[in-house]
Amino acid sequence: MSLALSRSLCRVLSRQAAPPSFLMGENGHAIQKPWFASVMTLKTSAALSALPKKKKRVDPRREQLMRERLKKKLKKMERVSPELIPIEDFIIPGKCLDDMRDRSAPRLSFEESERRALLLKEWSRYKQKQHMAEMEALELAVEAQREALEELRIESEELHQAALKPDPLLFPFSYEGPSYTPPKAKYDAPDGKYNDITKVYTQ
Repeated sequence: MSLALSRSLCRVLSRQAAPPSFLMGENGHAIQKPWFASVMTLKTSAALSALPKKKKRVDPRREQLMRERLKKKLKKMERVSPELIPIEDFIIPGKCLDDMRDRSAPRLSFEESERRALLLKEWSRYKQKQHMAEMEALELAVEAQREALEELRIESEELHQAALKPDPLLFPFSYEGPSYTPPKAKYDAPDGKYNDITKVYTQ
């Protein structure tokens, strides 16, 4: 910037009509006037508006203390175990842990409480008998199956091995989801607008 300004200033000053800066001597030689200076002697320098920065003196003891502090912090960070990412499905919300009920349970009379206790005992005895009957029937079926397989092995080993193989067609089952209208083959379903509330955990 300063170099271009100095060049343009020199051109302007050289074009202006300046008074003669030379005098004629006694011998006819030209002598330059002392109070006039040549245009080429004009020079400009770059503007220096900033002061030179002073170098700060660094205390070696202070640097050593800072390094030791950083080493201690790093050791503490290594000792602390990383936090585990919580599983939100296993977290029970606070409103479900509230023991306060909206209404109080009705107070039962002594006769009603005895009737319910006897009914519960009778129901447990009935379910126990039912379970024992089912287990006995299952044991009889397994024993009959074992005897049939032993008799089949005596008759033919090939039939015995074929009887031990599972039959995939024993319970044929096929199911398709309900559809009110036939699906379109070239239909591109839109994703729709939604707010992603997934929490991101960083260790």
